[in-house]
Amino acid sequence: MKNFTLTFLFLCASIAQLAAQYTTPGTGVDWILDDIAAASPSTVTISGTTYTLLENITIAADDIVRINTDITLEIEAGVRITVLGLGSFFVEADDVTITAVNEAAPYDGFRFEEFSDISIQNATIQFSGGLQVLTETFVLNNCVLTNNVSGVTTGATVTLSRGIPVITNNQFLFNANPAISSGVNQSVSAFIANNYIEGNNQTNNNRPQINMGATRVNDTLKIINNSIIGDRDLEQAGGIAVANLVGGALRAIIEGNTITDNRYGITVVGPNSYALIKDNIFEDNDTQGNPNLGGSGINLNAPTGSMTVDVTGNQIRRNLWGVTIQGPVDANFGDDADNPGLNVFSENGNNGNIFALYNNGPNTILAKNNCWAEDGEGTLAEAEAVIFHLEDDATLGEVIFDPIHCEAVAGIEDTILENFVFYPNPAKKVITFTNTVAFQTLEIYDVQGKRMYSRQIFQGANSVILNLPAGMYFASFSNENNKVVKKLLVK
Repeated sequence: MKNFTLTFLFLCASIAQLAAQYTTPGTGVDWILDDIAAASPSTVTISGTTYTLLENITIAADDIVRINTDITLEIEAGVRITVLGLGSFFVEADDVTITAVNEAAPYDGFRFEEFSDISIQNATIQFSGGLQVLTETFVLNNCVLTNNVSGVTTGATVTLSRGIPVITNNQFLFNANPAISSGVNQSVSAFIANNYIEGNNQTNNNRPQINMGATRVNDTLKIINNSIIGDRDLEQAGGIAVANLVGGALRAIIEGNTITDNRYGITVVGPNSYALIKDNIFEDNDTQGNPNLGGSGINLNAPTGSMTVDVTGNQIRRNLWGVTIQGPVDANFGDDADNPGLNVFSENGNNGNIFALYNNGPNTILAKNNCWAEDGEGTLAEAEAVIFHLEDDATLGEVIFDPIHCEAVAGIEDTILENFVFYPNPAKKVITFTNTVAFQTLEIYDVQGKRMYSRQIFQGANSVILNLPAGMYFASFSNENNKVVKKLLVK
């Protein structure tokens, strides 16, 4: 009996510990973590600028919890932060780190319920179970998300559910799951811009780093000016997928992105869909090495039709396939009216053959004013040799590729120079960027024009450690032919 009683008491204590949580009063309070520590010392402890969250916390409707000073918040294993509808959570300081007490024991993550108000700025979020975003009102800006795993969400580091969430100027680095996703049966028209995304989906599942479903009918998903760099050891991780699979709608703009070293660049899937794919770089998306399973720079897939895509100003190099079209897709790669073409293809191929565009569908494809062999002579014969269409299989649609325009690279490079960015900005210790135009030198000047820093940089992904006082600077990226100067703010 004594042993049974002790066992029963231990079980009750364990259940109580598992259920331990604190909920804010729901009376319209506007609190910081110090207020929670005062109201519930068993929930939050404080040591200098380090705060420790010991149990689950729920921010009730009408309440606000904000982090407005530079702190480190350590969270115990399995603990979750939940914000109920009409509750608010704001991270608004200059430098906040949210991490696990023990990096080997991640916390469960964040759950933001529908109608909550969320804004997270200037934070490093690591060793969590991700962010499950069920609300329409969500801003994630100038943050670093790294080494996060499955927890409150398993679909991605940030999982979106509705509305027009804003994800800008962040770094998503080497997380177990994809960087950003939305559900196939949800309507999300996110604004995803100026993010540096590298090496996510470390579990190596068949998922891309950005994995988006259907959109709102009257609002457009925008994926603009991001760097999406793969880990070449991950043969399953793709670049971007946007898909309408369950009867909704898809409206997407994919513009100014650099997508390299993934299993594939971008795939657009499903009916009732429109996409503009403009001024992107798709290079070396071939990590799986199996052309039967992927490897396209651009893949357009609509087995039942009802897909319209405009493709212009892209650079597509060294993928297993340049562009693949599956099904009756209305794709326009250049016409005599609204689409100037100006896509550049080079060395996309597999099994000893070059495939710039493979039209595996019945529709005629307009593809005028493109450069089909970047290092070639710009002849129609060169184009015909790398385009698979009616001439190769009578059941397929024709690709109309005359005239050819191989002077497009200069114009595209001007666009790339104009859109060149580094992350984060404002910065504190490190800036990261993707060097796609062969810049050789980075120089940083103060506002008086004094050179404060200089170093050689390389093609591809670069990370530069800064040791500069807080203030405004000018970062100059240059080579023999080009120079770009960008404003840099150091915190």
